[in-house]
Amino acid sequence: MDKEVEIVVQQIADSQIEIGAYALILKERKGDRNLVIIIGTPEAQSITLKIAGIQSQRPLTHDLLKAVIDYLNATVQKVLIYKSEKGIYHSYIFLEKENKETIQIDSRTSDAIALALRCNVPIYIYESILEREKIQITKETKPQSTIKEQTSLESLEEALNKAVEEENYELASVLRDKIERIKSQQ
Repeated sequence: MDKEVEIVVQQIADSQIEIGAYALILKERKGDRNLVIIIGTPEAQSITLKIAGIQSQRPLTHDLLKAVIDYLNATVQKVLIYKSEKGIYHSYIFLEKENKETIQIDSRTSDAIALALRCNVPIYIYESILEREKIQITKETKPQSTIKEQTSLESLEEALNKAVEEENYELASVLRDKIERIKSQQ
């Protein structure tokens, strides 16, 4: 059986590979290995907002999923990235039902990570996948901003533009206020 290694969200950056996509950089919790997963805009926005501590006035998809799980008296135990195939990562969300039965649900990795962050549960990857897919982050390859810096302005401004585009004015007003607070502190 392959060993599970805990990883954490390190950073979100614009993807250099795909327009309109983001690079989710994951780091080994007790080590130096990194993994990059390309994710879409909605998932990047959801992860960024959670990390920034911004709560939408109306629930986003991952907030809704957590609310449904809570309502059903189930709990998310962990997320496991169990497979990588042609650049696509596959994950399981492990849920414990009210009767203590554990089930695993297949999920897109970006959705599983967004849910894990909302449920404050660990994210794991099989050792063999991390070893095979790891990347070396050097000064030359390291994105210029940390997640907090990027969340502070660039990602928040992108999220604001997207919220306005989608006519989600409640979220847009929350994002606008957060951006104004950050700018006033600089």
